[in-house]
Amino acid sequence: MNVAQSIWICTNCAYSSSKPFEADICPKCHFTFWKCMYCAYALISASPPETCPECGIQVKFQNITCYIPDWDDHEHVNNES
Repeated sequence: MNVAQSIWICTNCAYSSSKPFEADICPKCHFTFWKCMYCAYALISASPPETCPECGIQVKFQNITCYIPDWDDHEHVNNES
């Protein structure tokens, strides 16, 4: 799928846009979501933690605030602002 043809949807509020959100922050709910690249734990935070609260590993987090439909991990997001 071409990014120009994609619909981007907020993990939290389902706001949709025809382009990625500016700075990966949802313009409607203003949240940023992060996913641990090791265990896939997801959380809401202004910035990613240094250590994953779930697996305890110091690992990179991926910003998953806006996603293309068919990504179903949004049901596992933990709100720990």
